[in-house]
Amino acid sequence: MWDATAPGLGLRATPAGKPAYVFQGLYQGKDLRLTIGSPAAWSIPDAQAKARELQRLIDEGKDPRDLKREALALSAAKQAAATAQAVTVGDVWPLYLKHGKPKRRDAWKPGYRADVEAMAAPGGVEKKRGEGVTRPGPLYPLLALPLAGVNEDSLKVWFDSEARTGKHQAARALMMFRGFLRWCSSRPEYRKLTDRDAGRAAAILESLPSNTRRTDALEAAQVPGWWTGVEQLSNRTASVYLRAMLLTGARREELAALTWANVDFQWRKLTIADKVDDTRTIPLTPYLAQLLATLPRKNEFVFASEGKAGRIADTRASHARALKSASIEALTIHGLRRSFSLLGEAAGAPAGAIAQVMGHKPSATAEGYRPRSVDALRPFLEQIETHVLALAGVEFDPKAEPGKLSVVQAA
Repeated sequence: MWDATAPGLGLRATPAGKPAYVFQGLYQGKDLRLTIGSPAAWSIPDAQAKARELQRLIDEGKDPRDLKREALALSAAKQAAATAQAVTVGDVWPLYLKHGKPKRRDAWKPGYRADVEAMAAPGGVEKKRGEGVTRPGPLYPLLALPLAGVNEDSLKVWFDSEARTGKHQAARALMMFRGFLRWCSSRPEYRKLTDRDAGRAAAILESLPSNTRRTDALEAAQVPGWWTGVEQLSNRTASVYLRAMLLTGARREELAALTWANVDFQWRKLTIADKVDDTRTIPLTPYLAQLLATLPRKNEFVFASEGKAGRIADTRASHARALKSASIEALTIHGLRRSFSLLGEAAGAPAGAIAQVMGHKPSATAEGYRPRSVDALRPFLEQIETHVLALAGVEFDPKAEPGKLSVVQAA
């Protein structure tokens, strides 16, 4: 049925019995028809007004269909934008853990991955040591923020709050979150929502703790007292572990994860996890071989423990007791790694050999990068071990059968 007063307005009934107002007109010599809407929503006067509006558009040379498509596209874009604005950091975080990775590497190291997860953990888990439950990780409060709402101001508020608990921990969490923002900015679906430089704002950088490098290390005169203190620890595993740290210069987690499968007593080699490469192999020196052979084989790990991980996790308390007995202040576990380097120089070992044993990048070697085989490294590492034992006042029989270590403290 066509309206007699509004040109082009009609009421059409569909086979399903649902009537609708339609407009039919002539645009550039061709018929066009548009649906206006249901009589339940449109009164006759409103439908007539809409029909006249559509006819005016045609008279002005405009295609009403294009305008309708543009309106629908604009509405869809607004809806998509609103949906995107609702995306939170917590929505994207699992994808980052699954697909994110560091520069120039295929994947994160397991230890770093575990640290990232712990930083964003909700807490509430029963503590492994002591009573009570764990507190949320420093990054956990950020998970509730809209990704588009992460900016200089919101990060500053978060950092100031976390810094009250621990400034260095908050700073480390910030470094990790910068990696998340970099990853989001590289993804087309999140790029427009991400302020990549939010974590580098001046207001935040000014609040970061100073990044001065620690230089703590054992002095030659401190070695005897430190050695005695460590040797007398009631925890035999921690005692051997700390001495192995000093004799190899390995990183804390590298040595803690050492397994019996990677200890070759026959050919005197150790294969340990490496921060730069996946693994590195170093000589197993005579004293260290005998020292490791005295440890019980409770599980696959050399430095086994009864904890959940099955291996030694934190020796700071044991180390603190040894330091106290030796009257040594402020020596960190990582300081033992620096001590190895300095004592190695004092023993006369080449800088390149020391660096290769420690797993430093090639550019870090002072004599240029000349990688040596395990056998070529062996005399230098034995030279360092002999020097350390001499400072500690320890004598032992290198030909003794591993597991039957006989140590004599020199008078």
